[in-house]
Amino acid sequence: MALPIPRIHFYEITDQSWFPPFLREKVQAALTLLWVKCFPPFQSHSPASIVANTLQSILGPSIKNYTFIDFCSGAGGPTPQFEREINRSLELQAIQKYHAAQANRNAARRNYVNATSKENGALISTISADDDDTDPSVDFILTDLFPHIPSWKLACSRSHHLHYIPQPVDACSTPPNLLSLAHANPRSHQPAKTRKPFHLFSLAFHHFPDPLARLVLKDALTTSSGFAILELEDRSWGSLFIVLMTGPILWLTSWYYFWGDWTQLFFTYVLPVVPLVVVLDGFVSCMRTRTRGEILRLMDEIEGMEEGWRVGWRFESGKRSHTWPTGVATWFVGVKDR
Repeated sequence: MALPIPRIHFYEITDQSWFPPFLREKVQAALTLLWVKCFPPFQSHSPASIVANTLQSILGPSIKNYTFIDFCSGAGGPTPQFEREINRSLELQAIQKYHAAQANRNAARRNYVNATSKENGALISTISADDDDTDPSVDFILTDLFPHIPSWKLACSRSHHLHYIPQPVDACSTPPNLLSLAHANPRSHQPAKTRKPFHLFSLAFHHFPDPLARLVLKDALTTSSGFAILELEDRSWGSLFIVLMTGPILWLTSWYYFWGDWTQLFFTYVLPVVPLVVVLDGFVSCMRTRTRGEILRLMDEIEGMEEGWRVGWRFESGKRSHTWPTGVATWFVGVKDR
């Protein structure tokens, strides 16, 4: 049930300059855990897996045309999981396509065994060319105004398709060198004409007050070919309840997932700053999360946009359950089709 109140931009503890950076990192590590881990029987898949599947469904085969720039990445968040899930799916599709092409090729040999070698060769060559897909994978780039270099280095060491920008990146103004990297292949820096920048905001867009949110949207609309606003909550009683449950979840699981990180465990169990901040900030996040109508209204209020800028853009939004009984992931996706 939706809360009968408008969006309220309360203050989150982790947004405050007085909050110690090392504690902010511990809170972000806990949030990453809640994104990427599955907790049966209340979850059948991790929230990150559900959102990655949703992105694939919305973008379809064109997902291979993008380089995904993750803004406000924090400690990495769900982006490494997105990369694994999406590329695993794309690689499986490529393998299935390859085997189908092989089957077609073999059938062509059998059906045209009596044809001339020239005709047969031309046919087989055509089939091979049509099914050639040398690089089905997509790349993701981690960025933040306050880069988390050690966490990002560790995450990127596990995948050739995950990269990071060590310099601060403002989500209101994408730097030209980052756009150039997104248009190229981030692994080789070689031009790749089919690669287009796609902006990701995972559990991040609600942090921006309206004036900054307009600038973030303007930047996405003018420098990218798509963007996605991804949240794990909405303004509802159900989301408030799920947020309240994250405290006990962290108490029950942190000893296992963070064993060896004694600072994380100290501020979870001895001095429980981490679960307390996660819950309190989670309540505020619910109050801050925007509806589809509120995001569209922000775009209408952007100054300096060319007349008719909406032409070629399509916008999709929705919700999907991630935690029983009332936890929902919400998304707003904009795609520039032309």
